[in-house]
Amino acid sequence: MTNPNERQGDGRRLADFIRQNQAAIVKEWIEFARTRSPASNKMSKLALEDHIVDILAFVADDLESAQTPRERFDKSRGKGPQDNPFSESAAEIHAALRLADGFDIDQMVSEYRALRASVVKQWVAHHQGLASTDIEDLTRFNEAIDQAVTESVAHYTKTINDSRNLFLGVLGHDLRNPLGAVSMGAQWMERSGTTDAQQAKVVSEIRTAAGRATRILNDLLDLTRSAFGTEIPIAKIRIDIAALCREIADELRAIHVDRSFEVTHEGDPTGSCDPARLGQVLSNLMGNAIQYGDVSGPITVTVAGNDPNAVTITVHNLGPPISPETQMAIFQSWIRGQDGNPSEHSTHLGLGLYIAKLIVEAHGGEISVTSNEQTGTTFSLQLPRSDALDCVKRKARGV
Repeated sequence: MTNPNERQGDGRRLADFIRQNQAAIVKEWIEFARTRSPASNKMSKLALEDHIVDILAFVADDLESAQTPRERFDKSRGKGPQDNPFSESAAEIHAALRLADGFDIDQMVSEYRALRASVVKQWVAHHQGLASTDIEDLTRFNEAIDQAVTESVAHYTKTINDSRNLFLGVLGHDLRNPLGAVSMGAQWMERSGTTDAQQAKVVSEIRTAAGRATRILNDLLDLTRSAFGTEIPIAKIRIDIAALCREIADELRAIHVDRSFEVTHEGDPTGSCDPARLGQVLSNLMGNAIQYGDVSGPITVTVAGNDPNAVTITVHNLGPPISPETQMAIFQSWIRGQDGNPSEHSTHLGLGLYIAKLIVEAHGGEISVTSNEQTGTTFSLQLPRSDALDCVKRKARGV
């Protein structure tokens, strides 16, 4: 009768098997990596092999190391020990190289799935049965692969985010000065006067285009700031919010002479706000109403100040409703305010409502939307009259 704890087959532990069968494992890795088209189409055998040898060495060493239950728990979350915490692991380097070669994150993760299956398949093929130590080896092997996957995904994602943020930061920095020069030049030409109506029209279009580009740039810069985990800076003063709404409506009315704006208020319209940032939110909401609303109906802005602790602003327009699915994601980045194709003259990149949400939250407030065929679309802002930090403290005290 066979002892269930007695090893069947060639008697090798998994770590030894990995080291002694490295060539066969690497061969299957390369064959699978070559299927990750189109990124792999022009890659050499060496490039496809990448850091698989180092990853296998890490796995084999890990299998032979002592491990506490706590270390096993940490490893499953990608927090396993590193020989040198100041240097990148083989899995992190692999992620960087695969990203550089054009692999998407799913293709990179699929390599680890294939590696796991390949090693287990080849090792089991050398056994007629499994001993208790084999089960332990398989468990440890899966933990090591999971750690490598976690390290690779984290590094891949961080590299993508850092590259995006760097691009947006450089874009904003390098474009601000030339855009400012174009805008100032157009304003100077308007003040100086032009010789005919055609020149005046061109100058006005230049100024409008520069303003549109500046708004897009500001949205990109705000997105970059939020991606770094930094709140949008605000400088609050006591203002008449209804007066600010009328000011923004007047600015847009001057550009869109065919559109009608109605701004009303009830109660006390004053509150502690950053007028420039709140104006940015109002301009975005009214601009969306112009772009997507019914041209025959007015854009209605209402400021309600009956609540002693908050001021509510609503921006309403009639027209095609926003679908329920879009409403659920409308304040996320890169989501436009309405279904359908955007206008070629759109003043944003799908960032406006996301930035608006960040600004409102920086004030300690909330923003929401309702939209249907019967009543139209209404965006609502609720802003605390006092400092947002005081509101947070009051909520914490249950006041």
